[in-house]
Amino acid sequence: MPDQGPMTEAMYYILLALLKPGHGYGMMQRIKELSGGRLEMGPGTLYGVLSRMNREGLITLTGEEGRRKNYAITGAGRTALLTEYNRLKRLVADGEMLEVER
Repeated sequence: MPDQGPMTEAMYYILLALLKPGHGYGMMQRIKELSGGRLEMGPGTLYGVLSRMNREGLITLTGEEGRRKNYAITGAGRTALLTEYNRLKRLVADGEMLEVER
């Protein structure tokens, strides 16, 4: 896995969605569900990011059923997701002073 900076929102939610392996359309539905409807990812964005993440070793293609390609998160993908989760938690903790200033 390349040394990466902060993840895009799309990458983060795709990895979250792939904690349960699945295909593209299912991922789009799961991302919408995981984000409480805040994020609706279109197929162009999804498949572009999937292709990049596959090349980077964060996810793997596990099979194809007709036109549906099934994906799963890899060990490197889990590590990257956890790293990003912890980074986001630190950002929120660092901003807690905003709650006190109200």
